[in-house]
Amino acid sequence: MEKALWYLLAGTRGGVNRARIIRLLDERPRNANQLAEALDVDYNTVRHHLDMLLDHDVVETGGADYGKLYFLTDRFERHREAFERITDNI
Repeated sequence: MEKALWYLLAGTRGGVNRARIIRLLDERPRNANQLAEALDVDYNTVRHHLDMLLDHDVVETGGADYGKLYFLTDRFERHREAFERITDNI
């Protein structure tokens, strides 16, 4: 998971926005539209970042397709310290 976090957050251009998404989801579950509004980022951009985070088991979904909520995974929670270290460097 730590390697995936380095890639997602520090190895690509979208790392800062992905870190911002993770921080917002840490506060409470949200859907893609709520995240786009809170970040003042295009909805499709947020969906792209969420898909990347889903593919690497950082977030998971709950609910129906429309308005489904995103949550941080238990696996991510076990590696939160790595997330904090990485975000301190970006």
